[in-house]
Amino acid sequence: MSAKPLSGMTGFGRGASEGVFGSVIAEARSVNGKGLDVRLRLPAGLDALEIPLREAVRARFQRGSVTLTLTWNREAAEAAVRIDEARLDAYARAARVLSDQGLAAQASAGELMALKGVILSDDAETVSDETLEALNAAALAAADAALAALQGAREAEGAAMGAVLSGHLDEIGTLTRDAAGLDAASPEAIKARLEAKFNELLPSGLEPERLAQEAAMMAVKADIREELDRLAAHVTEARTLLKAGSPCGRKLDFLSQEFNREANTLCSKSSDPALTRIGLALKAAVDRLREQVQNVE
Repeated sequence: MSAKPLSGMTGFGRGASEGVFGSVIAEARSVNGKGLDVRLRLPAGLDALEIPLREAVRARFQRGSVTLTLTWNREAAEAAVRIDEARLDAYARAARVLSDQGLAAQASAGELMALKGVILSDDAETVSDETLEALNAAALAAADAALAALQGAREAEGAAMGAVLSGHLDEIGTLTRDAAGLDAASPEAIKARLEAKFNELLPSGLEPERLAQEAAMMAVKADIREELDRLAAHVTEARTLLKAGSPCGRKLDFLSQEFNREANTLCSKSSDPALTRIGLALKAAVDRLREQVQNVE
């Protein structure tokens, strides 16, 4: 099975269909979201498409706030607008009665035409079953085209982010190796620093056995090998997730939290300026990684 492309969560897509019903335009937009939030804006009478449209969105995306809007343009449809002559005649008779009784002024043709129900426009509830079936099929086709275009836009964003995320992981890997190469946390270096400190404070120095004990205790507290091993393992796991593609945003977010935890521990254990600088640089690199991860599906 081939890997899925890495995907972002922002983008736009558009699709359109035409027929005897007129034309249908579908527009799909998405922004970042912790989960998948689907919002539909449908013309009156096309409510029956809500379930299949939601399923179409879920089939393509797992995260992000997705808004799908359908617009039905009926200008090209036959008999798009008509007059209910019976209703107009009834309104006219009622208006004449009121006028003859002096209760109202004579109604003009424009006023009568503006009354509710006089001018009718075809909608999905008034068109023929055959036309409605064609309209529904066209609406689904336009929506599918819009969602496909949106998916392409999100994958293009993902490709750009993949290069950025890979660069952050390279930086974290390099800093991890730099920290491992320092001898500041080695037992010998700790013993030397401890001996120098005691010689400075105690002119008579410290007994060799006591010095060895103190050095061993400090070495245990300052040992950063586990943190460095976990950092290296996290880098490898993050690269595997990027290679596998989306959906991986939540897992990458969890890993970025683990990166941050190890970098904090490394800084807290450090008693050497060089190691502290590397720890702070690690924290900055992890922050940049985590910021970008929020955009990954």
